[in-house]
Amino acid sequence: MEDEAERKEGTVNMPKAFPTYGAMDVDHKRCRYPYCIVWTPIPVLTWILPIIGHMGIAMSSGVIRDFAGPYFVSEDCMAFGNPTKYWRLSLEKVPGGQAMYDAAVSDASVEYKGHMHNLCCDNCHSHVALALDLMKYNKSMSWNMVKLCFLMLVHGKYVSFIGFLKTWLPFLIMLGIVITMVSVL
Repeated sequence: MEDEAERKEGTVNMPKAFPTYGAMDVDHKRCRYPYCIVWTPIPVLTWILPIIGHMGIAMSSGVIRDFAGPYFVSEDCMAFGNPTKYWRLSLEKVPGGQAMYDAAVSDASVEYKGHMHNLCCDNCHSHVALALDLMKYNKSMSWNMVKLCFLMLVHGKYVSFIGFLKTWLPFLIMLGIVITMVSVL
């Protein structure tokens, strides 16, 4: 009883649950990833190099934007399917907060609607890098596709065990076939 009265008065420090970062939590079923960079495998390419895949960035609402092809930035429907990995960004590392974050993602998307897609130089990773540059994420304006590829590898979390399998199983099967063929020959 005494604890309940103290809580109502606001004198007890209640432990905080997982922070919602101002919008909502990640919702894998609805494919909502607020303040996240998301990643999904690209058939054949990811089977050969599992760290290479398709990347997008989600608005504060969780809606994903990805540079899906020449002069096209998709919204809420990634080019190669739902994310298998995500990296939650910290809103505290965006100087202007939610407004700056959303503006940067929108501005990067508008910019990339005018770009030709190039697999090696100007691609989905470049789109995400521009958004991070525009919002000055973590006080940096030197984001690039190599840095993002590495950081997704380090900080990315799989959405499920199935997401992990979609990323690594084809590579492991191909590796097994190559090893078997080499050992037989």
